[in-house]
Amino acid sequence: QVQLVESGGGLVQPGDSLRLSCVASIRTFNSLAMGWFRQAPGKEREFVAAISWTGGTTVYADSVKGRFTISRDNAKNTVYLQMNSLKPDDTAAYFCAVGRTLLTSASDMTDPTRVRSWGQGTQVTVSS
Repeated sequence: QVQLVESGGGLVQPGDSLRLSCVASIRTFNSLAMGWFRQAPGKEREFVAAISWTGGTTVYADSVKGRFTISRDNAKNTVYLQMNSLKPDDTAAYFCAVGRTLLTSASDMTDPTRVRSWGQGTQVTVSS
């Protein structure tokens, strides 16, 4: 069984920052790609960012490039999403995700079908 627990969401104003955390309880965590997706009400789940198991490769959606940074601390089984310059369009539930196999790359994680498990989500609301 896989447990992914997100935290760090909240209500902020445009231009503010938030740092999301995802703590994983999963065997071989240190060998699995991790990612973040988001979903607003009535919209499809959208890829945000992903990181390779070593942390050496990161991938970002065009909508967040230059503003968001994904990182991980394998010693703590935790992946982070630093979100700067937040916009109202960033408002969504943010979900942590783990790749299906040891061969799942950061680039693979742009495809939700390559995700093994999802966290419960943490809400980010950016006021207008």
